[in-house]
Amino acid sequence: QVHLVESGGGLVQAGGSLRLSCAASGSIFSIRSMGWYRQAPRKQRERVARIDSGGNTVYDDSVKGRFTISGDVAKGTVYLQMDSLIPEDTAVYYCDAGNYGLDYLPDYWGLGTQVTVSS
Repeated sequence: QVHLVESGGGLVQAGGSLRLSCAASGSIFSIRSMGWYRQAPRKQRERVARIDSGGNTVYDDSVKGRFTISGDVAKGTVYLQMDSLIPEDTAVYYCDAGNYGLDYLPDYWGLGTQVTVSS
């Protein structure tokens, strides 16, 4: 089992920045990719960005050029630098970890951290 803990959410004005952090514990040797999903009210959970053990990354089109994912999958850490935030970024952000590559559904989830962007 893998346990994920997120931190860094909060309230920020449009145009501002936030940095999310996630740390994994437990059987981290099995992890091959980590990342972030988000879920806004009345919407489905969507992938934001992911990174694999080789440092390869993937981003949703809505955050390209504004968000940057980084981390060390082997050590079970992942970060999400969010710049130029807009109200549409308001959501609960979930850290994830998976035993397979970038495009596979994650196997583990954190409890989530709220990000609220005011206009």
